[in-house]
Amino acid sequence: MMVLLTACNSSTPIPKPRGYLRTDFPDKNYQWFDSPGYPYSFDYPAYATIAPDKQSYRYEPYWINLRMPAFNATVHISYKRIRENLPELLDDTYSFVYRHVIKADEITETPFRNDGQKVHGFLYEIGGDVASSVQFYLTDSTRHFLRGSLYFMSTPNADSLSPSIAFLTADIQHLMQTVKWK
Repeated sequence: MMVLLTACNSSTPIPKPRGYLRTDFPDKNYQWFDSPGYPYSFDYPAYATIAPDKQSYRYEPYWINLRMPAFNATVHISYKRIRENLPELLDDTYSFVYRHVIKADEITETPFRNDGQKVHGFLYEIGGDVASSVQFYLTDSTRHFLRGSLYFMSTPNADSLSPSIAFLTADIQHLMQTVKWK
């Protein structure tokens, strides 16, 4: 009888499930990036800022960082002019994506086409606790090659980051749909 009374006591500590902070997402508003001298333009989220990527050890012209401070995230965008090196650029992209296979739960490849603007490529969504959960490339196959990778400045944790990843993936898809070559 004593064991039964003690076991049902409400003051017995019960472990609580792990919780994550709620993220309040901003409204979906976009602005146009069309900087003089850049060989591409696109829509990007109004809550983001664009800065040249001059801190990369392999800095090249037309490389930019799309920073989203509210998410502590950055989309690193690199651009290369195609000079009979498209297979090499595609291999590099494939290599960057599949470096995550060790930690990835899944890698989803979604083809992208905008025939009106002569833009096509792939969106890669990488599930699991990986450094870069979304990557993409766009090209016209003759002159332009644009690549992007989403990074969070935090320890990868797919459970806590998944709402933010889903929100930012929609913005990346919008960016891809609005790319125009110059």
